[in-house]
Amino acid sequence: MFPMDYTLVRSDRKSIAIRIKPDGQVEVRCPKRMSRAAVQAFVDSKKSWIAAHLAKLTPVQRLTDKEREALREETRRRVTERAAYFAPLVGVTYGRIAIRAQQTRWGSCSGKGNLNFNCLLALTPDEVLDYVVVHELCHRREMNHSPRFWQAVEQILPNYKACRAWLKAHGRELIAKL
Repeated sequence: MFPMDYTLVRSDRKSIAIRIKPDGQVEVRCPKRMSRAAVQAFVDSKKSWIAAHLAKLTPVQRLTDKEREALREETRRRVTERAAYFAPLVGVTYGRIAIRAQQTRWGSCSGKGNLNFNCLLALTPDEVLDYVVVHELCHRREMNHSPRFWQAVEQILPNYKACRAWLKAHGRELIAKL
């Protein structure tokens, strides 16, 4: 079909997976002990899928350093305001808030209660930003994605599934701007 360049990442995982990065790089993740031949056979079997997904990638104008810094400031302002609003509703407190240019996450919560958010949230609709803030605040109650965690999210934001769908549909094109 066509020659396939990819980056191979071996880890303690149990399965093999292919990821197309926003910049078009193909990454294959596999168990440490999987043979190179087995990896290549898997990649060969997925060439049509890879080609289809690569074809969907459109050229994206990357953000300048100045634009990225402006997004950080805007995201910090909005997230700080929304976290202060939602924390009492969730029934939690939190530590510091950090804004980063992350390639794979919209937010995270540390065991110490510090919250991290992606600077690109400033480019999302208000309800999506609210969802990510609530998601991370709910991790202050449940440091997992158990049914109890999702019930806590839904209690605050009944439409959270639509926000997750928006991120799934549009997130890749936003992250490609970094």
